[in-house]
Amino acid sequence: MSSLSLKHVTKAYPNGFAAVRDFDLEIDNQEFVVFTGPSGCGKSTILRMIAGLVDVTSGEIFIDGSLVNDLEPGDREIAMLFQNYMLYPHMSVYENLAFGLKLKRLPEEEITLRVREAAEFFGLSGMLDRDPQELTEGQRQSVVLGRTVVRKPRVFLIDGAFSGLEEGLRKQMRGEISRMNRELGMTIIYVTDDQAEVLALGTRTVAIKDGMIQQVGFPKNLYNQPDNVFVAGFLGFPQMNRAEVAAGNSKDGVTLTANGINLTLPDALGKVLEENGYLGKTVVLGIRPDALHKAQAKASENQMIQIEVRTREELGTGNFLHFDMGGTEWTACTDQQADPGDTVRLSVDMNQIHIFDKETRQAIVHGNQL
Repeated sequence: MSSLSLKHVTKAYPNGFAAVRDFDLEIDNQEFVVFTGPSGCGKSTILRMIAGLVDVTSGEIFIDGSLVNDLEPGDREIAMLFQNYMLYPHMSVYENLAFGLKLKRLPEEEITLRVREAAEFFGLSGMLDRDPQELTEGQRQSVVLGRTVVRKPRVFLIDGAFSGLEEGLRKQMRGEISRMNRELGMTIIYVTDDQAEVLALGTRTVAIKDGMIQQVGFPKNLYNQPDNVFVAGFLGFPQMNRAEVAAGNSKDGVTLTANGINLTLPDALGKVLEENGYLGKTVVLGIRPDALHKAQAKASENQMIQIEVRTREELGTGNFLHFDMGGTEWTACTDQQADPGDTVRLSVDMNQIHIFDKETRQAIVHGNQL
């Protein structure tokens, strides 16, 4: 497998729209990277530029140190899997697996060896003579993946290939992709906006907005310490609760106040705001739903919020409580028992709060940093 380097890659169209802007990323050999972001953010366009299906306006793409901007797609030795995959119904499993290799005119002995290795890897060894319609949906998906493996691509690109499958089969296919990376050493780039996939897959996650990288890192790092308001709001379900609050001083320490919010920060968090000149200014407070807990009797009043439940969703192990906070809907994921219309008190886990600059939208401090 291979390394991949994108240096200041841009894709602009004649009407002036820039789908991708100054995209700069290094992907190591055998790495599994997940691209995520909202629809239209440019993540699929980036994959198509890597594959050679879309021209690069400016910037450079290197595979193993070799510039590939002007190489035809077939010469880049890249495999790309889209959502609408196709198996040839008139061909056996063996013939489907071997088809691309025969087009490359590989020796028959080499084709047979590669096909049988892929079939063994995906548990298809006893099905090579079957037609695709004789297989389960999961087995057909495995044939699709096997058709990629036999080609031994330098980089494997996956763009929403499993989004149309039922959840159990999607989970199975995610496991197979991870196994391909782990056991075969495949370099993989996987595009998704599915939150479960973002957090479960890959060695690194790349969050993208408006064609630009917002943050790169381990999935949990993006979730626990988002660089900006966009990453904080996009990653995680339900979304992070956010509100503009005033940072000020009180006899108890640095406080964050707004309609329905009056929280006193731990000394370490308050010191960061004070030292960076945020006292007397408005900042953005972020609290994930699972950082709001049923208030205990000993809970501090200045680290608590009182809410009126608007709606409740049963989860089996807990509840989603939805409520209004200054004109914005917030959610608490808690074992608190409450019905719509009830007023309840929720304790805020101050180790899980996030504070952002109102103007730049960049993170100032995270509770779990200190």
